[in-house]
This record gives sequence, structure tokens and C-alpha cells, in this order.
Amino acid sequence: MENHQQQNTRAQWGSRLGFILAAAGSAVGLGNLWKFPYITFENGGGAFVLVYLGAIVLVGAPIMIAEVLLGRKTQRGPVGAFRLLGRDRPGGVAWTGVGILGVVTGFVILSYYSVVAGWTLRYIVLALSGKLAPLAHDPAALQTFFGTFLSNPWQQTFFHLVFMGATVGVVFFGVGRGIERAARILMPVLFLILLALVFYVVWTPGFNQALTFIFRPNFSELTRGGVLEALGHSFFTLSLGMGAMLTYGSYMRKKTSIPRAAITVCVLDTLIAVMACIIMFSIIFSFDFEITKSSTILFTTLPVVFFKLPGGVVISALFYILVAFAALTSTISLLEVVASYAIDEFGWARRRATLIMGGSIALFGILNALSLGGVQRLSEINLIGRPSTAGVFGTLDYLASNWFLPVGGFLIALFVGWVLTKDENLQELETGHGRMKTFGIWRFLLRFAAPLAVGAIIVSVILGAEYQ
Repeated sequence: MENHQQQNTRAQWGSRLGFILAAAGSAVGLGNLWKFPYITFENGGGAFVLVYLGAIVLVGAPIMIAEVLLGRKTQRGPVGAFRLLGRDRPGGVAWTGVGILGVVTGFVILSYYSVVAGWTLRYIVLALSGKLAPLAHDPAALQTFFGTFLSNPWQQTFFHLVFMGATVGVVFFGVGRGIERAARILMPVLFLILLALVFYVVWTPGFNQALTFIFRPNFSELTRGGVLEALGHSFFTLSLGMGAMLTYGSYMRKKTSIPRAAITVCVLDTLIAVMACIIMFSIIFSFDFEITKSSTILFTTLPVVFFKLPGGVVISALFYILVAFAALTSTISLLEVVASYAIDEFGWARRRATLIMGGSIALFGILNALSLGGVQRLSEINLIGRPSTAGVFGTLDYLASNWFLPVGGFLIALFVGWVLTKDENLQELETGHGRMKTFGIWRFLLRFAAPLAVGAIIVSVILGAEYQ
């Protein structure tokens, strides 16, 4: 439902900080706490980190600014924004498809992301009840426990639904009383837990080696594939290409500077990723812990290491609470993309939109929960034909991470960089910011560097590489 009354009554963030915390929460997730340390380790450390930081500046930040710009300029979600701005341009109503892709992406990712997030709840209970310690002292028993847990359809479904319930509960109360209030609580607590863990690993034997590995570049260990992976992760880590930043931008006040807010989010996201690296590598180098690509190491290997440390009960509980909070801030933004679509396009009240859309995702997500071993037929589905894409879970993860997100981001960069006029972009970015001296640099990066980088990611997927 697109009308002036809707625009005038659209919810807004209470402050610039509210947007920053919510957007940073959307960006911070499992990718920061597990994926970035893994790919940094795989690609030799310091040189990869340096290239990644450059990619954030050249690719991630320009596309984030573009997404937020689209949202605030139109005061609509992804579908409404592209319909409004694209209808009288080259391509016309076809641009609406970019918005639809964003909503579909949010729906699909949330349906399986909440399953993994549910695992953290199970491990928080284990850690706080004292039952994780005996398992962690017997690695074989821990592996068996986790395998049994994955194949238990009732537990997988239960924890998935509990996490979805928490997500729906936040979005149900709206932008200010729900999402912003949750972000103001969750993000500072998340940051404090990270600081506590960083302070703790300062005293571990591997801390100095970890700092050397992360911050001393050795370009002889960096391959062309590593450069491409740094580009890919700089895009994925910021929740770009799925309409989350666009939706959050639609709640931004005109007096808020888009460039300053977006860059602050990028800095916070990167800082948290680097802190996660310091924690993980201090542990790795202290105990000769082998890091692997599978996210299951968070649940099968890390507990063993935690209980080799003094205070393992506290450290393990803090860590899984940290992961749960990071996941929740991400699932909130995913559901908001889908719920805002129903609010904007169907004229539904927020509570109705949240309950129906959240309930639909929760029900669909049960297929993902059951495909991890609980139901054999769902585990055997493999439409892609690769070992890593087996099951409903693997198939949807592959499609969303390797196709939906990069294609969405690529088209957003093209639309804002080439379809919207220079004056339209400049006017929106200078509103609430003042004169933007770096506008020419941003526009160049958005028109050339970002599409080329994201295009290279898409080509690499076509040729058989996977980045998520």
C-alpha cells in the first residue's frame, strides 16, 4: 500500500545510535564469530586481513551506503523502493524484481539460520547446567552427542521454534519499542562479552602469536583465490544484497547522515570480526586446535578447548550467549525485511504481519531442521549436485549465499550507480550530512569497483567456487 499517509506515519529510529546498533546487529553474526577467523586462518593471516579491510572500504561500504540511501529516499521496503524509483527508468517495473529477490532471500536465510541459532540455546543450557564439562573432557562423547542432537527431529524443531519465537517477539513490538530497544541491550552486552573474552585470552600462551598472525602481513601466502575470498566476505559480512539495510534505512530520520552512520556500522562489524580472530587464534595457537570450514566446530571442538582453560564453565557459557545474541540481532533484521513487505504491500498491521510471516518462516524452517538427519528423505535431497549442498538445509544455504545475495548486491550497485542520477544521489546523501566531499569517490566505487568485485564473486560461483 503506497500512499502519502503511509510515508508520513512510517516508524522511525529514535536516534542515529538506534540505527547504528540495529544495523551493526544485523551485520554481526556467525560470519564474524566463525567464518572470518576460518578464512583468515586458511589464507595466511595478516595479508588477507589487510586485503579484507581494503575490500570493506572499496566494496562493502559503498554498497551499504547505496542500500540505506534507497530506503531513506523512498521510505519504503525493498519492493516498494524499487517499484517507486524504477518505474519511469530504463528497465521499468522489472527493477521491482530486485526488491522481491531481497524479500525471498530474507525468508529463505532466516528459515535455516534460526536452526543453527537454536543450537546455541541447547549449548547455553548445557554449559549453565554443568553437563557440557563431562562431554568436553571426552571429545568422542561430545561428537556423538552432537550427532545425536542433529538427528533428533524433536530437539531440532523445538530449539528452532524457540529461537524464531524470540525473533518474532522482538519484531512484533515494532521499530522503536522492539528492534531498537533490543539492539540497545543486545549489542552492548555482546561487545562486553567479546571484551571479556579478549581480556581473558591475553593471558593465554598463544596470544602474542595470534597478534603477529593477524596484524603482520605476509603477502607470499596470499593467493588470487584469497583476494577473491576477501572481496566476497567483505560483501557478505555486512548483510548486503537482501534488503535488510534498505529496510532499516527506510526508518532513518532525514537529519541523520547516511555516510557517517553506514561507515560506523562497517567499522563496528569489522572491529568485532577482528576481536573474534584474536580470541580464536589465541586459543588455536595455545592448544594446537585445528580450525575447519564447518560451523559445527563451534559445538564439537571449541568446548573441548574451553575446558582446557581455567574457568571453562564460565568461558563456555559466555561464548554461547555471545553467539546467540549475535544470531538474534541478525534474525531480527531478516524477519523485519519480510514483515515490512507485508506491512507496505498488503497494508497489514505490524502485529499481523509479524505473526503470519514469522509463523510461515518457522513452519518452513522445520524442513531445514528435519533435513539434518531427522528425516532421511529431506537429508537426501540435493538439487545442486554437490556434497556440501545435500539436504534441504544445504540446498537453501547454497542458493541464498552464492546466488541470491551477490546477485541482489550487484543489481543494487548498478541501480543506484547507473540508473539513479548523480543529482538524486547527491541530494539524498547531503541531507543530514552537509557537503559530501567524497561523493565523487563513492560514486566511482559504486559504479565500477563494487559491480566488478561482486561480479567476480558471481563468476567464481559459476566456475565452481563457494564462499559461504
